[in-house]
Amino acid sequence: MDLALVLYPDMTALDLVGPYEVLAAQPDVTAHFVAATPDPVRCDSGLTIVPTTTFDALDRADLVVVPGGSGWARVLADGAVAAWLAGVHPTATWTASVCSGSTLLAQAGILDGRPATTHWALRDELAKLGAVVSTERVVVDGSVVTAAGVSAGIDMALTLAGRIWGDERAEFTQLVIEYDPRPPYDSGSPDTASPGLVALARGVLTGS
Repeated sequence: MDLALVLYPDMTALDLVGPYEVLAAQPDVTAHFVAATPDPVRCDSGLTIVPTTTFDALDRADLVVVPGGSGWARVLADGAVAAWLAGVHPTATWTASVCSGSTLLAQAGILDGRPATTHWALRDELAKLGAVVSTERVVVDGSVVTAAGVSAGIDMALTLAGRIWGDERAEFTQLVIEYDPRPPYDSGSPDTASPGLVALARGVLTGS
């Protein structure tokens, strides 16, 4: 199985690395880090990832994962990622996104009229792009799987592992990576965080 992990400037590292750790460890998976050029790609946290192939060179994949990141609006304006997604999605078995990566799927026409989720701060933006926005952490609609913000990418990848390789394999993977979240605070959602914290985070994330 060819796994294509999309790279672009100012993406969020965990959006990519979380699903990579889950999916690349599965049997007979070949992971490809695909970008517009072969040049190293800098994440919004400063981590740099080197592509293994380019959009021009890779025209198909069985499973595509698109991360989100602070650079999502610039990537929308550029259009190169969406153009590549529009080309590879029809022959992919699964197309998935994490966080604001869903906006790139939407720009490619993949989410037109479909239920999908994204980071809570970008739900209105995703709706404007034609998706039927859900507040669920992971949404599966046919061959398209979307995840909410950042850490939800691990849940999405485990969901895919269960669909593709079976529940036992997914549970084994969860055990191996010791994915047993017990956060020290209950502020990981706008429903549980204080209104002031939500307003502060929204301003940082959307520039509003």
